[in-house]
Amino acid sequence: MGSILTRAPTATWSCAAARTRRAAGRAQHAVVTEPLLFILAMDQRDSIEQKLYELESAPTPEQAASIAANKLLVYRGLLDAVPGLPEGARPGFLVDEQYGASPAVLAQADDRVSLAMPIEASGQEWFDFAYGHDWRTHAEFFGSKHPKVLIRDNPGLDPQQRAAQADKVATISSWARRAGLDLIVELLVPATDEDSAKVDGDTDRYDRELRPGLTVSAIEFLQDHGVEPAIWKIEGLAQREDAERIAAAARRDGRDGRCIVLGRHAPTEQLDEWLRVAAPVEGFVGFAIGRSNWWDALEARLAERIDEATARKQVADNYTHFVRTYLDARG
Repeated sequence: MGSILTRAPTATWSCAAARTRRAAGRAQHAVVTEPLLFILAMDQRDSIEQKLYELESAPTPEQAASIAANKLLVYRGLLDAVPGLPEGARPGFLVDEQYGASPAVLAQADDRVSLAMPIEASGQEWFDFAYGHDWRTHAEFFGSKHPKVLIRDNPGLDPQQRAAQADKVATISSWARRAGLDLIVELLVPATDEDSAKVDGDTDRYDRELRPGLTVSAIEFLQDHGVEPAIWKIEGLAQREDAERIAAAARRDGRDGRCIVLGRHAPTEQLDEWLRVAAPVEGFVGFAIGRSNWWDALEARLAERIDEATARKQVADNYTHFVRTYLDARG
């Protein structure tokens, strides 16, 4: 899919809130007061092509246009939800350039919405740039204050691959810090074969017993390699003490990192539980939930079982539900 870069949008982006920043060297941790950030994530590319559209090859122009139209539909669903959001809820929209240029420009121009955009190539086992050496030009084009990087890491993975990945992300981290941008690092911690053996292949046990500690170790490894995001996007947790450990790791040695919960296309009941666990914990400041908001609606829309208005309402209702669940749990 070719680049859409032609000219920079003329609209300006308004920052969500002032926040303390780390000066040169290590600054002291400060309490940051800001609206909670609730991101509707729509930056999936490979999974939309392969699973939602069931494509076995590159999309045709018509299929690409359909994907782009559905990304815009989801953004409009978010906007439909904005007037009814509780006080203190800051909406965000995470979308890719490849299919989401239109909603990206609209979100960048709307001071009610925080725009986030991915830097990574979609569907890779190890991090790589979506646009190679030209990544900075693409990352800066839309004026997003929240560049986002997705990585998979686990202390049991290949050390050289881990270090090489961390070095790439550290380059982005340094760039974002110099540019005054709030980098989001989405950290997935998949089980190794050894991890799976320890829990007899039970994925729920892995999530509950092993993943929290491995996540802390991965965060510390990345920090030690120069990865210093403003926000860590973290997989859901079953126990409050685990959320507290991870929030503490994000703020290790005076850092000012915060955490948000990612969705992982989990059922609503599971997501609600993850949100209730994280919301009361200091250092957690919201969520970034994607497919659980819009997958079913788009699937029904593509099958012509519902119209666009109904699909938008489903997106808005799902998103509002998760926001209210988080805020109710936060108290």
